[in-house]
Amino acid sequence: MEGIQHKFINVNGITMHIAEKGEGPLVLFLHGFPELWYSWRHQIVYLADHGYRAVAPDLRGYGQTTGAPVNDHTKFTIHHVVGDIIGLLDSITKEGEKVFVVGHDWGALIAWNLCLFRPDRVKALFNMSVAFMPWNPDGNLVEVVRRQYGDDYYIVRFQKPGEIEAEFAKLMSYETFMKKFLTLRDPGPLYLPKGKGFPHSPPGVPVTLPPWLSEEDIEYYASQIEKAGGITGGLNYYRALPLNWELTSSWRGAKVMVPTKFVAGDLDTAYYMAGADEYVTSGGMKKDVPLLEEVVLLEGVAHFLNQEKPDEINKLLIDFIKKF
Repeated sequence: MEGIQHKFINVNGITMHIAEKGEGPLVLFLHGFPELWYSWRHQIVYLADHGYRAVAPDLRGYGQTTGAPVNDHTKFTIHHVVGDIIGLLDSITKEGEKVFVVGHDWGALIAWNLCLFRPDRVKALFNMSVAFMPWNPDGNLVEVVRRQYGDDYYIVRFQKPGEIEAEFAKLMSYETFMKKFLTLRDPGPLYLPKGKGFPHSPPGVPVTLPPWLSEEDIEYYASQIEKAGGITGGLNYYRALPLNWELTSSWRGAKVMVPTKFVAGDLDTAYYMAGADEYVTSGGMKKDVPLLEEVVLLEGVAHFLNQEKPDEINKLLIDFIKKF
Protein backbone atom coordinates (compact mmCIF):
# COMPACT_ATOMS: atom_id res chain seq x y z
CA MET A 1 0.00 0.00 0.00
CA GLU A 2 1.17 3.48 -0.85
CA GLY A 3 3.72 4.99 1.50
CA ILE A 4 4.02 1.99 3.81
CA GLN A 5 7.65 1.08 4.46
CA HIS A 6 8.79 -2.46 5.19
CA LYS A 7 11.75 -3.21 7.45
CA PHE A 8 13.39 -6.22 9.08
CA ILE A 9 14.64 -5.95 12.66
CA ASN A 10 16.56 -8.53 14.72
CA VAL A 11 14.76 -8.96 18.03
CA ASN A 12 14.87 -11.67 20.69
CA GLY A 13 16.58 -14.20 18.42
CA ILE A 14 14.24 -13.76 15.44
CA THR A 15 14.08 -11.44 12.42
CA MET A 16 10.86 -9.47 12.63
CA HIS A 17 9.16 -7.92 9.62
CA ILE A 18 7.38 -4.65 10.30
CA ALA A 19 5.23 -2.33 8.23
CA GLU A 20 5.50 1.35 9.13
CA LYS A 21 4.13 4.71 8.08
CA GLY A 22 3.97 8.22 9.49
CA GLU A 23 5.71 10.39 12.05
CA GLY A 24 4.67 11.30 15.57
CA PRO A 25 3.65 9.35 18.68
CA LEU A 26 4.10 5.62 18.05
CA VAL A 27 1.07 3.35 17.74
CA LEU A 28 1.94 -0.37 17.77
CA PHE A 29 -0.55 -2.76 16.14
CA LEU A 30 -0.61 -6.47 17.11
CA HIS A 31 -2.54 -8.84 14.83
CA GLY A 32 -4.31 -12.11 15.60
CA PHE A 33 -4.83 -15.53 14.00
CA PRO A 34 -4.57 -16.23 11.10
CA GLU A 35 -3.51 -12.74 10.11
CA LEU A 36 -0.58 -10.39 9.42
CA TRP A 37 0.51 -6.77 9.61
CA TYR A 38 -1.82 -6.42 6.61
CA SER A 39 -4.87 -6.74 8.84
CA TRP A 40 -4.10 -3.19 10.01
CA ARG A 41 -3.76 -1.67 6.51
CA HIS A 42 -6.68 0.73 7.03
CA GLN A 43 -5.52 1.82 10.47
CA ILE A 44 -1.88 2.31 9.42
CA VAL A 45 -2.80 4.75 6.65
CA TYR A 46 -5.40 6.58 8.76
CA LEU A 47 -3.15 7.03 11.80
CA ALA A 48 -0.21 8.15 9.65
CA ASP A 49 -2.47 10.74 7.99
CA HIS A 50 -3.44 12.05 11.44
CA GLY A 51 0.01 12.66 12.87
CA TYR A 52 1.01 9.28 14.29
CA ARG A 53 3.74 6.75 13.56
CA ALA A 54 1.97 3.45 12.89
CA VAL A 55 3.99 0.23 13.22
CA ALA A 56 2.58 -3.26 12.62
CA PRO A 57 4.78 -6.37 12.82
CA ASP A 58 4.22 -9.86 11.52
CA LEU A 59 4.31 -11.72 14.83
CA ARG A 60 6.56 -14.71 15.55
CA GLY A 61 5.70 -17.56 13.16
CA TYR A 62 3.77 -15.36 10.72
CA GLY A 63 4.39 -13.92 7.27
CA GLN A 64 7.86 -12.56 6.64
CA THR A 65 9.05 -12.78 10.25
CA THR A 66 11.59 -15.59 10.42
CA GLY A 67 13.80 -17.44 12.89
CA ALA A 68 11.26 -18.95 15.30
CA PRO A 69 11.34 -22.78 15.43
CA VAL A 70 7.83 -23.47 14.11
CA ASN A 71 8.12 -27.17 14.90
CA ASP A 72 8.48 -26.41 18.63
CA HIS A 73 5.39 -24.80 20.13
CA THR A 74 7.16 -24.35 23.47
CA LYS A 75 8.99 -21.44 21.80
CA PHE A 76 5.69 -19.61 21.35
CA THR A 77 4.78 -18.88 24.97
CA ILE A 78 3.44 -15.51 26.03
CA HIS A 79 6.88 -14.71 27.44
CA HIS A 80 8.55 -15.35 24.09
CA VAL A 81 6.04 -13.21 22.22
CA VAL A 82 6.00 -10.33 24.71
CA GLY A 83 9.80 -10.54 24.66
CA ASP A 84 9.67 -10.05 20.89
CA ILE A 85 7.58 -6.91 21.37
CA ILE A 86 9.93 -5.50 24.01
CA GLY A 87 12.86 -6.16 21.69
CA LEU A 88 11.04 -4.40 18.89
CA LEU A 89 10.26 -1.39 21.08
CA ASP A 90 13.89 -1.23 22.18
CA SER A 91 14.86 -0.99 18.51
CA ILE A 92 12.34 1.61 17.34
CA THR A 93 11.78 3.91 20.34
CA LYS A 94 13.87 6.32 22.38
CA GLU A 95 14.80 5.43 25.94
CA GLY A 96 11.83 6.05 28.23
CA GLU A 97 9.36 6.46 25.37
CA LYS A 98 5.92 4.95 25.96
CA VAL A 99 3.74 3.80 23.07
CA PHE A 100 0.10 3.29 22.28
CA VAL A 101 -0.75 -0.39 21.78
CA VAL A 102 -3.64 -1.71 19.66
CA GLY A 103 -4.44 -5.43 19.74
CA HIS A 104 -6.95 -7.79 18.17
CA ASP A 105 -7.60 -11.49 18.84
CA TRP A 106 -4.23 -13.06 19.81
CA GLY A 107 -2.74 -9.60 19.44
CA ALA A 108 -5.14 -8.47 22.17
CA LEU A 109 -4.08 -11.33 24.44
CA ILE A 110 -0.44 -10.41 23.85
CA ALA A 111 -1.22 -6.74 24.52
CA TRP A 112 -2.97 -7.54 27.82
CA ASN A 113 0.11 -9.44 28.94
CA LEU A 114 2.50 -6.77 27.68
CA CYS A 115 0.64 -4.30 29.90
CA LEU A 116 0.67 -6.78 32.79
CA PHE A 117 4.41 -7.51 32.51
CA ARG A 118 5.73 -4.13 31.34
CA PRO A 119 3.28 -1.28 31.96
CA ASP A 120 6.27 1.07 31.88
CA ARG A 121 6.38 0.71 28.08
CA VAL A 122 2.70 1.45 27.33
CA LYS A 123 0.95 4.84 27.27
CA ALA A 124 -2.54 3.46 26.64
CA LEU A 125 -4.18 0.29 25.31
CA PHE A 126 -6.93 -0.08 22.70
CA ASN A 127 -7.91 -3.76 22.61
CA MET A 128 -10.45 -5.59 20.50
CA SER A 129 -12.37 -8.85 20.52
CA VAL A 130 -10.59 -10.79 23.29
CA ALA A 131 -11.24 -9.61 26.85
CA PHE A 132 -8.60 -9.75 29.56
CA MET A 133 -8.14 -13.28 30.90
CA PRO A 134 -7.02 -13.36 34.55
CA TRP A 135 -5.04 -16.40 35.65
CA ASN A 136 -7.58 -19.15 36.33
CA PRO A 137 -7.02 -21.52 39.28
CA ASP A 138 -9.45 -24.00 37.67
CA GLY A 139 -7.00 -24.80 34.88
CA ASN A 140 -5.61 -23.58 31.58
CA LEU A 141 -7.85 -22.30 28.82
CA VAL A 142 -7.69 -25.52 26.80
CA GLU A 143 -8.99 -27.51 29.77
CA VAL A 144 -11.67 -24.90 30.49
CA VAL A 145 -13.06 -24.84 26.93
CA ARG A 146 -12.82 -28.63 26.58
CA ARG A 147 -15.02 -29.02 29.67
CA GLN A 148 -17.45 -26.40 28.41
CA TYR A 149 -17.60 -27.14 24.66
CA GLY A 150 -16.10 -30.60 24.10
CA ASP A 151 -13.36 -32.01 21.88
CA ASP A 152 -14.62 -30.48 18.61
CA TYR A 153 -14.16 -26.92 19.84
CA TYR A 154 -11.60 -25.17 17.66
CA ILE A 155 -9.02 -24.45 20.39
CA VAL A 156 -9.08 -28.13 21.40
CA ARG A 157 -8.84 -29.24 17.75
CA PHE A 158 -5.78 -27.01 17.31
CA GLN A 159 -3.79 -28.76 20.06
CA LYS A 160 -2.25 -31.83 18.41
CA PRO A 161 0.75 -30.78 16.28
CA GLY A 162 0.23 -31.44 12.59
CA GLU A 163 -3.30 -32.80 12.84
CA ILE A 164 -5.44 -29.81 11.90
CA GLU A 165 -2.86 -28.66 9.34
CA ALA A 166 -3.11 -32.00 7.52
CA GLU A 167 -6.88 -31.95 7.72
CA PHE A 168 -7.21 -28.44 6.28
CA ALA A 169 -4.67 -29.29 3.55
CA LYS A 170 -6.91 -32.14 2.35
CA LEU A 171 -10.03 -30.00 2.38
CA MET A 172 -8.97 -26.62 1.01
CA SER A 173 -6.31 -24.30 -0.35
CA TYR A 174 -4.82 -21.47 1.73
CA GLU A 175 -7.02 -19.05 -0.23
CA THR A 176 -10.16 -20.97 0.68
CA PHE A 177 -9.01 -21.32 4.31
CA MET A 178 -8.63 -17.54 4.59
CA LYS A 179 -11.98 -16.91 2.93
CA LYS A 180 -13.77 -19.26 5.30
CA PHE A 181 -12.03 -17.92 8.40
CA LEU A 182 -12.44 -14.24 7.63
CA THR A 183 -16.14 -14.59 6.74
CA LEU A 184 -17.13 -16.35 9.98
CA ARG A 185 -20.11 -14.48 11.47
CA ASP A 186 -21.62 -16.90 13.99
CA PRO A 187 -21.32 -15.65 17.58
CA GLY A 188 -21.81 -19.19 18.87
CA PRO A 189 -18.93 -21.57 19.67
CA LEU A 190 -16.72 -22.46 16.71
CA TYR A 191 -16.68 -26.24 16.23
CA LEU A 192 -14.47 -28.04 13.74
CA PRO A 193 -15.69 -31.67 13.56
CA LYS A 194 -13.00 -33.98 12.21
CA GLY A 195 -12.88 -34.09 8.43
CA LYS A 196 -15.73 -31.62 7.93
CA GLY A 197 -14.00 -28.24 7.85
CA PHE A 198 -15.98 -25.14 8.80
CA PRO A 199 -19.66 -25.77 9.59
CA HIS A 200 -20.69 -22.32 8.31
CA SER A 201 -19.09 -23.03 4.93
CA PRO A 202 -19.33 -26.65 3.67
CA PRO A 203 -16.53 -28.08 1.50
CA GLY A 204 -16.94 -27.42 -2.18
CA VAL A 205 -19.34 -24.50 -1.76
CA PRO A 206 -17.83 -21.25 -3.11
CA VAL A 207 -17.35 -18.49 -0.54
CA THR A 208 -18.89 -15.12 -1.37
CA LEU A 209 -16.63 -12.35 -0.10
CA PRO A 210 -18.18 -9.38 1.74
CA PRO A 211 -17.61 -5.86 0.37
CA TRP A 212 -14.80 -5.18 2.87
CA LEU A 213 -12.70 -8.10 1.61
CA SER A 214 -11.24 -8.45 -1.90
CA GLU A 215 -9.74 -11.31 -3.84
CA GLU A 216 -6.45 -9.36 -3.74
CA ASP A 217 -6.61 -9.31 0.07
CA ILE A 218 -7.12 -13.07 0.13
CA GLU A 219 -4.29 -13.66 -2.32
CA TYR A 220 -1.91 -11.63 -0.18
CA TYR A 221 -2.82 -13.51 3.02
CA ALA A 222 -2.48 -16.85 1.24
CA SER A 223 0.89 -15.93 -0.27
CA GLN A 224 2.23 -15.02 3.16
CA ILE A 225 1.00 -18.30 4.68
CA GLU A 226 2.91 -20.02 1.89
CA LYS A 227 5.98 -17.91 2.66
CA ALA A 228 5.78 -18.86 6.36
CA GLY A 229 5.55 -22.56 5.47
CA GLY A 230 1.92 -22.97 6.48
CA ILE A 231 -0.28 -22.11 9.47
CA THR A 232 1.71 -24.01 12.11
CA GLY A 233 3.36 -20.83 13.39
CA GLY A 234 -0.01 -19.32 14.23
CA LEU A 235 -1.37 -22.55 15.68
CA ASN A 236 1.60 -22.74 18.04
CA TYR A 237 0.13 -19.88 20.08
CA TYR A 238 -2.83 -22.13 20.91
CA ARG A 239 -0.55 -25.10 21.59
CA ALA A 240 1.43 -23.05 24.11
CA LEU A 241 -1.69 -22.18 26.14
CA PRO A 242 -1.19 -24.94 28.76
CA LEU A 243 2.44 -23.90 29.19
CA ASN A 244 1.42 -20.24 29.47
CA TRP A 245 -0.86 -21.18 32.36
CA GLU A 246 2.04 -22.86 34.17
CA LEU A 247 4.40 -19.96 33.55
CA THR A 248 2.07 -17.12 34.54
CA SER A 249 0.75 -18.29 37.91
CA SER A 250 2.90 -15.62 39.59
CA TRP A 251 0.56 -13.03 38.07
CA ARG A 252 -2.52 -14.49 39.76
CA GLY A 253 -4.64 -11.56 40.90
CA ALA A 254 -2.42 -9.00 39.14
CA LYS A 255 -4.17 -6.03 37.57
CA VAL A 256 -3.62 -4.28 34.24
CA MET A 257 -2.67 -0.74 35.25
CA VAL A 258 -2.80 0.98 31.86
CA PRO A 259 -5.57 3.29 30.52
CA THR A 260 -7.69 1.02 28.31
CA LYS A 261 -10.56 0.99 25.85
CA PHE A 262 -12.13 -2.31 24.74
CA VAL A 263 -14.16 -2.85 21.58
CA ALA A 264 -15.92 -5.97 20.26
CA GLY A 265 -18.61 -6.94 17.79
CA ASP A 266 -21.84 -8.60 18.90
CA LEU A 267 -21.39 -11.33 16.24
CA ASP A 268 -17.87 -12.21 17.44
CA THR A 269 -17.47 -15.74 18.79
CA ALA A 270 -14.32 -14.75 20.71
CA TYR A 271 -16.21 -12.14 22.73
CA TYR A 272 -18.50 -14.84 24.17
CA MET A 273 -15.86 -17.56 24.73
CA ALA A 274 -16.05 -19.19 28.18
CA GLY A 275 -18.37 -16.50 29.52
CA ALA A 276 -16.10 -13.58 28.60
CA ASP A 277 -19.07 -11.37 27.71
CA GLU A 278 -20.55 -11.80 31.20
CA TYR A 279 -17.14 -11.07 32.73
CA VAL A 280 -17.06 -7.79 30.77
CA THR A 281 -20.66 -6.67 31.33
CA SER A 282 -20.82 -7.64 35.02
CA GLY A 283 -17.88 -5.41 35.89
CA GLY A 284 -15.40 -8.24 36.37
CA MET A 285 -12.99 -6.86 33.79
CA LYS A 286 -13.19 -3.37 35.31
CA LYS A 287 -11.96 -4.86 38.60
CA ASP A 288 -8.99 -6.49 36.86
CA VAL A 289 -8.36 -3.51 34.57
CA PRO A 290 -9.06 -0.57 36.91
CA LEU A 291 -8.15 2.05 34.27
CA LEU A 292 -10.66 0.63 31.77
CA GLU A 293 -12.36 3.76 30.45
CA GLU A 294 -14.96 2.36 28.07
CA VAL A 295 -16.37 -0.81 26.52
CA VAL A 296 -17.94 -0.52 23.07
CA LEU A 297 -20.02 -3.34 21.53
CA LEU A 298 -20.65 -2.80 17.83
CA GLU A 299 -23.97 -4.14 16.52
CA GLY A 300 -23.99 -6.48 13.54
CA VAL A 301 -20.19 -6.72 13.48
CA ALA A 302 -18.22 -9.97 13.61
CA HIS A 303 -14.69 -10.96 14.68
CA PHE A 304 -12.51 -9.12 12.15
CA LEU A 305 -13.97 -5.76 13.09
CA ASN A 306 -10.97 -3.56 12.22
CA GLN A 307 -11.23 -4.79 8.62
CA GLU A 308 -15.03 -5.01 8.46
CA LYS A 309 -15.63 -1.55 9.93
CA PRO A 310 -12.38 0.39 9.45
CA ASP A 311 -13.96 3.86 9.58
CA GLU A 312 -15.73 3.16 12.87
CA ILE A 313 -12.66 1.56 14.45
CA ASN A 314 -10.39 4.37 13.24
CA LYS A 315 -12.63 6.99 14.85
CA LEU A 316 -12.95 5.07 18.13
CA LEU A 317 -9.18 4.62 18.20
CA ILE A 318 -8.12 8.17 17.48
CA ASP A 319 -10.75 9.65 19.82
CA PHE A 320 -9.21 7.53 22.57
CA ILE A 321 -5.49 8.05 21.99
CA LYS A 322 -5.67 11.78 21.29
CA LYS A 323 -6.58 12.29 24.96
CA PHE A 324 -3.03 11.32 26.04
